[in-house]
Amino acid sequence: MTSPFSNTNSLRDWRDDMRVAIALLTRIPMTHPDGPAPSYLARALRVFPLVGALIGAIVGLVYLALHGLGVPAPVGAALALGASALVTGALHEDGLADVGDGFGGGHTKAKKLDIMRDSRLGTYGSVTLVVTFATKLFAIASLPVVAVLPVLVTAHALGRAAIPALSVKLPAARKDGLGARVGAPEQSVAVTAAMIALVVALLMLPLREALLSVLLAVAAAAAIGALAMRQIGGQTGDVLGAAEQAVEVAVLVACASRFAA
Repeated sequence: MTSPFSNTNSLRDWRDDMRVAIALLTRIPMTHPDGPAPSYLARALRVFPLVGALIGAIVGLVYLALHGLGVPAPVGAALALGASALVTGALHEDGLADVGDGFGGGHTKAKKLDIMRDSRLGTYGSVTLVVTFATKLFAIASLPVVAVLPVLVTAHALGRAAIPALSVKLPAARKDGLGARVGAPEQSVAVTAAMIALVVALLMLPLREALLSVLLAVAAAAAIGALAMRQIGGQTGDVLGAAEQAVEVAVLVACASRFAA
């Protein structure tokens, strides 16, 4: 396995990976100087937790700004989640809804994949989105104000670390999807992403909460991965988005329980 700290990983490589990852995960205009070639896409997964931390910081700062203006906590949390959707284009929420519709409404692998590709939102997807949004909203609103920013940074960083991990561990469920065209990233990419996410968690949270968040993130990602293997025999972009959302929810609920106790 290639070391994530190999000399071949120059500062320019990391900078380019950040640009590609920001372009993929957010609405922020960003292009790679040589175009988003598959090799760049696969390698860029290693910095997904850094982009996740940036998104979490934006969401947290929006919440804190609203709190400073006297906006009630639940309203501030809802608007902060809205800001998150604006920044990301609701990328992972869309994947989560598609997984809800596909896994809930399809009876065969082919039918599930067809439903997941359909842009229309069904009942299962709607309920999944509502439950997820409500859970995140009340978890954020119940956090002490001083904990909101570090918890959100951690949740978003760990959520994005699930994407390279499942991309390495699970085969592509489709032969014609983006994941199949790009190919699985090297294991070192997933290891690097996991290490970055771990460092973010340890820097942002007290040790017990950080380790609990990491353990729950692993459990949530593994649960989505196991479900995807059973339902469609692998991963798709929608499955990766659902895993990211599952990790976010797990971390937010755990931290809300810990800090509110």
